[in-house]
Amino acid sequence: MAGRKSDKTPEKPKRPTRPRVERKELPGELNPQAIVTKFFGDQNLSRKAVEFDDMDDIESILEDLDPIGDLTELFEDNGAEMIDVPVLQPAALFIDTAGEDIRRRLFVTQDDEGNEYCLRPDFTVPVCRLYLDADLIGEPVALAYHGPVFRQLPGESGEFDQAGIERLGDPDRPRTDAEVLRLAFDALEVFGLVDPVVKIGDEGLFTAVMEALGLAPAWRRRLRAHFGDRTRLEATIDRLMAGGKSEIVAHAGFLGAIAGGNPAAAQQVVEDLLAIAGIKTVGGRSAHEIAERFLEQAALGAEGGLSPEKAAILRRFLDIQGDPDTAADLLDVFRLETGLDLDMALSTFRARLRAMRAVGIDASQLTFAADFGRQLDYYTGFVFEMRDPAREDDKPVLGGGRYDGLLQRLGSAEMVPACGFSMWLDRLSLELDVDIDLADFS
Repeated sequence: MAGRKSDKTPEKPKRPTRPRVERKELPGELNPQAIVTKFFGDQNLSRKAVEFDDMDDIESILEDLDPIGDLTELFEDNGAEMIDVPVLQPAALFIDTAGEDIRRRLFVTQDDEGNEYCLRPDFTVPVCRLYLDADLIGEPVALAYHGPVFRQLPGESGEFDQAGIERLGDPDRPRTDAEVLRLAFDALEVFGLVDPVVKIGDEGLFTAVMEALGLAPAWRRRLRAHFGDRTRLEATIDRLMAGGKSEIVAHAGFLGAIAGGNPAAAQQVVEDLLAIAGIKTVGGRSAHEIAERFLEQAALGAEGGLSPEKAAILRRFLDIQGDPDTAADLLDVFRLETGLDLDMALSTFRARLRAMRAVGIDASQLTFAADFGRQLDYYTGFVFEMRDPAREDDKPVLGGGRYDGLLQRLGSAEMVPACGFSMWLDRLSLELDVDIDLADFS
């Protein structure tokens, strides 16, 4: 880290737990040791006596206690390039890829030509867009960032700081998943959080179960849209079992016309009809999503509803939880007793566990839940969230996972392996708020 240090600068002290220094007036004493004592109290900056010869020593200590600087250094030490992306982004990027939770929280505006833009609600989508624009397909890279994002949140500021990293293009998925999770632990330790509560899941497993059950593609899309929200997922299963009759009756004529037809052609018909009417979005949903919704309803009418047997198997899978090793054994039992072909998905799950151990992660400290997902449509595999047990609101301080399909949705001709995480910096101890003007000291 850049900084002037004297010949007698002490070793970097051990970081105190979650340091936070309130802004205060400058002390009258100009002795450097008195200044540090005044501002840092008894936070145990070092186990040894620390001597200061000049103000360079104090500047060094302040830099060493700058978590944002340390976080940047951590990312760079792990091979990442720090980048930035424009605050103003095309709204379609998020409407088409991020999902309903992000979509309904956008700050949207229009230019003189009617094009919709939004303040960036996250970094992942524009970072992936930058990767594509730079023609980096096929090259493993790590891109890190820090800056404000904007979402409408009830009772909270619509602007808050995020930092994170995206690993793009690395084909060794289990190893990359494990390394990203290891880096997430290290990133929180920069802020003094050394024992986070960690929950993991696997959207790839859920997708594999639905495919093995032979569920119609429209049903799978409907279920995946609510994966991670158990209440809504259960309600969707109930609707599928009932055959979605109320929805089908409402659009019986149109649905009957497209049911059983070519899905791509039927979807294009719906999109063309909306385009003719000049409709780009309805309730935050794109024309593409509206077309998919009609096809889902047509599939419900054609298939006659989800059978109770398949619904029971889905629910049995969603109830699996425990530490990852226990969960792996339960998933094996589930596979054998149901006869579902889950070999590839479970092989990936166990390979990831081995990779976690290889990078020093104690899997017994993690909790796996089969129904755990993150409320962003682009996730496709391993997902995780970390929480600070000292926070009463139980909000995550860090979240991430694998999103291999996102870059294709953004225009890539091929699937690009991708995994990363973001941190909510407003939920962590931020930069030390010490108002010392070093120019005032000789």
